[in-house]
Amino acid sequence: MVDVTAPHASLSVEDLRKRITTNLQHRQGVGPKEATVADVYKATAEVIRDYLSSSWLDATRRMVEGNVKAVGYLSAEFLIGRQLSNALLNAGLTDQFEGAVKELGFEPKDVIATEPEPGLGNGGLGRLAACYVDSLASLGVPAFGYGIQYRYGIFRQEFDGQGRQVEKPDYWLSEGNPWGHEDFVRSQRVSFGGTVVDGENGARVWKPDWSVRAVPVDYLVPGYDSGRVNTLRLWTAKSYDEFDLATFNRSDYMGAVIPQVDAENITKVLYPEDSTPQGKRLRLEQQYFFVSASIHDAIRTFYAGEAQPDLTTLPDKICFQLNDTHPVIGIPELMRVLMDEYGIDWDTAWDVTRRTFNYTCHTLLPEALEVWPAKLIGELLPRHLEIIKAINAQFVEELESKGIDPEGIDRMRIFTDGPDAQIRMAYLATVGGSYVNGVAALHSQLLKDVTLKDFSAAYPDKFTNVTNGVTPRRFIKLANPRLSDLITEGLGSDRWIHDLDELEGLVPLADDASFVERFRKVKDANKRDFAAYASDKFGFSIDTGTMFDSMIKRLHEYKRQSLKILAVIAEYAAIKDGSADVDEIQPRSVFFGAKAAPGYAMAKLTIRLINNVARVVNDDPAVKGKLAVYFPWNYNIDLAEHLIPATELDEQISQAGKEASGTGNMKFALNGALTVGTLDGANVEIRERVGADNFFLFGLEVDDVEKLYADGYDPMKYVHADSRLRRAIDMVADGTFSNGDRNAYAALTSDWLTHDYFMTMADFTAYMDIQKEIEETYQKPDEWARKAILNVAHSGFFSSDRAIEDYLRDIWHTQPQR
Repeated sequence: MVDVTAPHASLSVEDLRKRITTNLQHRQGVGPKEATVADVYKATAEVIRDYLSSSWLDATRRMVEGNVKAVGYLSAEFLIGRQLSNALLNAGLTDQFEGAVKELGFEPKDVIATEPEPGLGNGGLGRLAACYVDSLASLGVPAFGYGIQYRYGIFRQEFDGQGRQVEKPDYWLSEGNPWGHEDFVRSQRVSFGGTVVDGENGARVWKPDWSVRAVPVDYLVPGYDSGRVNTLRLWTAKSYDEFDLATFNRSDYMGAVIPQVDAENITKVLYPEDSTPQGKRLRLEQQYFFVSASIHDAIRTFYAGEAQPDLTTLPDKICFQLNDTHPVIGIPELMRVLMDEYGIDWDTAWDVTRRTFNYTCHTLLPEALEVWPAKLIGELLPRHLEIIKAINAQFVEELESKGIDPEGIDRMRIFTDGPDAQIRMAYLATVGGSYVNGVAALHSQLLKDVTLKDFSAAYPDKFTNVTNGVTPRRFIKLANPRLSDLITEGLGSDRWIHDLDELEGLVPLADDASFVERFRKVKDANKRDFAAYASDKFGFSIDTGTMFDSMIKRLHEYKRQSLKILAVIAEYAAIKDGSADVDEIQPRSVFFGAKAAPGYAMAKLTIRLINNVARVVNDDPAVKGKLAVYFPWNYNIDLAEHLIPATELDEQISQAGKEASGTGNMKFALNGALTVGTLDGANVEIRERVGADNFFLFGLEVDDVEKLYADGYDPMKYVHADSRLRRAIDMVADGTFSNGDRNAYAALTSDWLTHDYFMTMADFTAYMDIQKEIEETYQKPDEWARKAILNVAHSGFFSSDRAIEDYLRDIWHTQPQR
């Protein structure tokens, strides 16, 4: 008998069917017989949102009236995925929905699939933010997620006939948005430009040139079996003067809407390309826009109706978590609000600000730590520039009082000296908040030892670690229902969905032949499902009898998709020339999923190479049934939810010391894939927890990498030492994968042979060697399945619920509100 503790709402199938029917008639203007699947989706979404609204209003009221500090999670990305299935699960309405929709004559899966996916993030950063707001609600913590309602979001990726990435706008709002509630009453004014003048009593007064209207779009975030519904508040930009009638009447029709266009550009596209001054300006406008609106919104929420609010209590009402450097301009903004709008003195304002903010750093790459030209900030936000200068001056004095030498002070300045002065946003975040955390144990240590070494030495108590986590609701329960059911059956309860540590109970079952066999059947069924999905969506014909080997992540040189594709080329060459023993070859289907930033030339060239290797390999009868390569375009959450449950081998092969954490590695392990990886990011903790015997480790470690950098790294040393690598590079260079064009990949091959900063060449041999061990293990199906089960069993630590509990205890110092 299985102990079921999942939420189950009292609303019956019949009641839900009636509500959907009423919505179809009154809101969509159709009866059930005339309705399309899109009509039913929209009606269902609106009904579920209405159903949750009373709990949402109650949670908001209790948050404001209670004495539990709330959390404001400030993030430029929230990759929330489709909302309907998640809302149904957390509200306990999945069974009722399925019954009601079937009674209306529709398939539930078709209704779910009709929902467009909001592209409000680029990858792991946005998916993490979405997991965290889910966990905050599921744990009963009062919280807001604050971000931007991008009209087009991340671009929709396509490939042209030569395998090149083509970016297309993602019209995710083209059919409306039943989940987002636009609330003009709670809009905020956000201003830019202008000058700062002296006011009364020595006050500084900002006189902006122009302003936009920040309108909140609210999404309900229902917790799983918690009764709490929190708010994800995303801001959209509107003009206060949308239309100039006089200009229109002069027949200047375009000029009449310029204010509207300028305002709406701010929230039009996620991460506008910033290689131009205009692009940089727009990015800064975006960042300031949403943090300014969010700070004012929090004050309005917690001090509603108070003519003279005591904002010295703000840190007791809410703490803001800065998710990477994008929201860091919020630090001088809060200082400005406290001093200029509420008359609070500098020292008090600084104390309030430092106790209100905390900063999560998501990188170790210096180029990813945002730095803004002081000139640009001065043009857009002149008062903020003054405040940043004052913060920097105060900070320098503090460092001098600590006895820091001049060289050390120069390294730590927030505001650099010189005619091209820069503002280092990570440094501002570190100085202006209470805590700085990394997102994996290794990453946090490297932050202290390398990236922010001087700050860690001067302020050691500021630094801590919170290893990332993922929500088991979406990434097991929803994405992998077969495995979810098997886990529940094996454990005798579904309490693991609340407490992922319960998965440890699967350990004895890894030695149970019957359970191992059922686990293998689950994976095989997931592989068949993915093959059918990929056939329908991409036209792929996938052999489900092969190993499913996946590398899905943002395309970046440090993540080393180049290493994987070079290994694929080497294997292809060995099969072609007979040097590989055909009888010992483990047939593989290799999957890539990745988008490259539009301005990242090397990443886009790598995509082109992967696509053309796939073309050549998949069209070659000599390797049919032995090796195939697939690159499904436009990788998103929907694709992840299909591919991750089907994957058997997960590639986490970044150069050691470059990946902050990763969350894909956690999703794969939780879904029963084995990992081949370096000791980088959260791989370190995954390997420690699942066991070294259940993780395929290879490659240089951080100390090895640093020593090679120091000694002078020569990639040709490794190219000469491995004939497989030489041949793979030669094939890229000689036109094998470019229809004979020897120049197509010249930039890639030149980099590999002369620079290779992320040491792909140095790790190639070790990577090829570990593949032999992988294939030998895979050819023992029960042993592979046993290792996979142990990966699932020992991955409970990587729940976003645990990560939020770490934040609550170590950083936010707050708790759930019961």
